[in-house]
Amino acid sequence: MKIAFVGKGGSGKTTLSSLFIRHLAACRVPVVAVDADINQHLGTALGLDEEEAAALPAMGAHLPLIKDYLRGTNPRIVSAETMIKTTPPGEGSRLLRVREDNPVYGACARPVLLDGYPVRLMVTGPFTESDLGVACYHSKVGAVELCLNHLVDGRDEYVVVDMTAGSDSFASGMFTRFDMTFLVAEPTRKGISVYRQYKEYARDFGVPLKVVGNKVQGRDDLDFLRAEAGEDLLVTVGHSDWVRAMEKGRAAGFGQLEPENARALQTLRQAADASYERRDWERYTRQMVHFHLKNAESWGNTKTGADLAAQVDPAFVLGDEVLAPQPG
Repeated sequence: MKIAFVGKGGSGKTTLSSLFIRHLAACRVPVVAVDADINQHLGTALGLDEEEAAALPAMGAHLPLIKDYLRGTNPRIVSAETMIKTTPPGEGSRLLRVREDNPVYGACARPVLLDGYPVRLMVTGPFTESDLGVACYHSKVGAVELCLNHLVDGRDEYVVVDMTAGSDSFASGMFTRFDMTFLVAEPTRKGISVYRQYKEYARDFGVPLKVVGNKVQGRDDLDFLRAEAGEDLLVTVGHSDWVRAMEKGRAAGFGQLEPENARALQTLRQAADASYERRDWERYTRQMVHFHLKNAESWGNTKTGADLAAQVDPAFVLGDEVLAPQPG
């Protein structure tokens, strides 16, 4: 399952995504965690110190390697230089799997031990001095989108992405890459406004969306979220002494998380697992191609000097049947 956590800045999105990753690790299932937020805090939320988090390799810095590996022997892609963030896979492309070792993980992922169980963590990387004033953050998350386009995940395999805040997630087609999107909303008008905007944007693309109420302190907060989000409200999370201790670097084992918050995380997993049963690989591939053609016409053809529409393999559908051995 591919799972996104979105929400306005300060909603607790990164904290909740890190708790969900810890929950999955406690269940001993394979997890790839990706920090795609402009504020890179997922590593520290998973227990790394600031120095360790700063040492994580940036995916954008390895984009040439990523492109060259994923291109494989696909005859429609004449060179890695003509690949853009939306380039879809086709016959001969190399695909990524959650459980495997490959050069992309070797360059970009680092294991993080959560109560003795390793999860793979990848990060887009922060702005550098050379980026300031000349680049937007979405140029960095392009590496994440390209990897998601080429990733085939199965049951009981999880890719969890901490997305950039607010409606900025819609600056690319990446918002359609997920089986489940959890929108973290505080019980405030601002928190709900992000939910309404996200739901409106996602409506035409069939994006599964559930609201996770955060910082809920009582019945009035709960009633407010129920009134505003209706059936989209999946579960709520309140104050956590365990999280407060974790943020100070003093947390006990994850098994000491409050039972009510542990149950909330289990509810999230059940919702994500149920989304796997509704996965539509044909629609997934069709949406991928849709955004690729839009990007090609808008800027990709000009930037690369190539007709990127020719990269689309009309006979290729990403899905379980492509889980055959990859080209060498």
